[in-house]
Amino acid sequence: MKRFKENWEIQHNWQLIFPLIGLLGLGYSSYKLATAFFAEFGTIVTVFATVVLFYGLLVLTLKLFKILEKRWILDYKWEMIRVFLVFAVTGSSSLFIGRPIIQLLGITKENLNPILYWILFIIIGLIFYQILLVTFGWLFGQFKFFWEFEKKMLRRFGLKRFVD
Repeated sequence: MKRFKENWEIQHNWQLIFPLIGLLGLGYSSYKLATAFFAEFGTIVTVFATVVLFYGLLVLTLKLFKILEKRWILDYKWEMIRVFLVFAVTGSSSLFIGRPIIQLLGITKENLNPILYWILFIIIGLIFYQILLVTFGWLFGQFKFFWEFEKKMLRRFGLKRFVD
């Protein structure tokens, strides 16, 4: 445990919650993917696929951490887990908020061309994604990181005058 704490630059025990949540989320994602693709082959195959997917996703995630560690300016390594959690929660939440909003506006696949429907759905989701990203970043104690990330993203969208 001491080596784990040193590797992730964890100074306080409460910071261990972020790797734990990350591993639980990775396990849940592995399980959902395994059941989606292998449930018809039986429980043993699904459990085996879950373990294999978990290992593969863990290796991929750790490689991403190494790559992004050089690009993102964070004080400690464990904060990268918080950043990943914020991205995960924001992506899921923007869908949960976007669907009721688009229904509230009376837009459905039946009364609008499906291509236009999906374009509007993506635009509405993207708007709420930007708001939720900064909000969840603040809730997870990473406001400064996500505010800078948001400003960079808005500049790329050509909305530089709203940022500066």
